[in-house]
Amino acid sequence: MHILVYLKRIAYCRGFGIQSPTDYWFVRYVINEHWSYYQYQSLGENDDWLTRKLGRLYFRIANWIQPQIIEANSYQEYFHAGCQHARFGESSELLFIDLDGDCRQSPSYIYNKVNDQSVLIVGGIRKDRAFWNELRNDERARVTFDLYYCGIVLFDKKRHKQNYIINF
Repeated sequence: MHILVYLKRIAYCRGFGIQSPTDYWFVRYVINEHWSYYQYQSLGENDDWLTRKLGRLYFRIANWIQPQIIEANSYQEYFHAGCQHARFGESSELLFIDLDGDCRQSPSYIYNKVNDQSVLIVGGIRKDRAFWNELRNDERARVTFDLYYCGIVLFDKKRHKQNYIINF
């Protein structure tokens, strides 16, 4: 199954076709970064490959944003390793919701919490494709990244609306 997903998305590797320098940088050096980070050895030793792969992505996102507060019910070990001074609670900087569990929030709940600098990570977007499409198509979600296993939403109003499919 994983090979089929990879082959289906092969044209979307490593930022090919992305015209925005900011989005290209984000895809190359945050989403698809292949260098080993300083915390990788101590994280997720007993996790399966997908949990470890997603956890390392969440680690890199937290490392990139350096938020004060992170709102996440899972992957807390990875988020905290990426930003050790951050605490967990209600956040408008970095939000994580997982559609695999029973954490489905309404889009209005999410949009009431976010601002221009917010980053939303939605885990398990294949489980609830309608919810992901609703988030992605809303005008407040400016830039979205569909990574098949999860989605990332940026809300910066200065940016043009753009939806990317990324081979992750």
